[in-house]
Amino acid sequence: MASVKENLLRAVELTESDSPRLDLEVLLCHVLDKSRAWLYTWPEHELDDLHQRELDSLIQRRIAGEPVAHLTGSREFWSLPLKVNRSTLIPRPDTEVLVEAVLELCPQDALKALDLGTGTGAIALALATEKPRWQILAVDKMPAAVSLAEENRKALGLENVRVVQSDWFAALDAQRFDVIVSNPPYIDTQDPHLREGDVRFEPRSALVAEEQGLADIRKIAADARGFLAGHGLLLVEHGWEQGKGVRAIFTEFGYTDVQTRLDYAGRERITLGRYPLSAV
Repeated sequence: MASVKENLLRAVELTESDSPRLDLEVLLCHVLDKSRAWLYTWPEHELDDLHQRELDSLIQRRIAGEPVAHLTGSREFWSLPLKVNRSTLIPRPDTEVLVEAVLELCPQDALKALDLGTGTGAIALALATEKPRWQILAVDKMPAAVSLAEENRKALGLENVRVVQSDWFAALDAQRFDVIVSNPPYIDTQDPHLREGDVRFEPRSALVAEEQGLADIRKIAADARGFLAGHGLLLVEHGWEQGKGVRAIFTEFGYTDVQTRLDYAGRERITLGRYPLSAV
């Protein structure tokens, strides 16, 4: 048997990870059902055979490249514990910039919001916890993603979010929203990074788009005009080199007050704009 301290030294085995020590801590916490603080309070605790075998298996899968979130079945976003699986993208910390922007620009207590391509439900559920009187509709094209987002909604007990299946706006009736948000596919189909890291294990349909990654953003910007209330707000996440292109799309379709926000690494990540009319 090996102790917690001895197992943490195995971080050197995770050579392909950007954060090997953190990865191992998360896996140990998952196996032992303990906090990270507990690991450092009880470094001499020895894992029993069952826990050691489970940890060994997870380490080997992580060495093979599987994302930690898939190994543990969960990922924290906006301090919310979210269930994840291979049907959706794993929520990224930089997407919290989008949540922050919405909350900053929409201080009102009551409004209607739409989250397009909700995946795990991360954006919609984060907004719902901060704004319990908002009415939030979260949609996704994939049935498995809809089921996952609904499962996360129920687990968090958030009654102000409704999750439905829709290919972008296709299944929505003539509704108007004060704010529409989306983290759509935006990676170029030829991007070599698709063969590296965690994205190898995530659904390609949630990652890539035509037109050098801008096709879905263009469609959202065009169609959102028919679903935004007067002076409604549209915000989309995009690649760090796509800010100029996304701003051009927003401007082309008549959005005003167009601007791009930076992520936590200081890179262009979120573009937003308002549509001045109530109909196209």
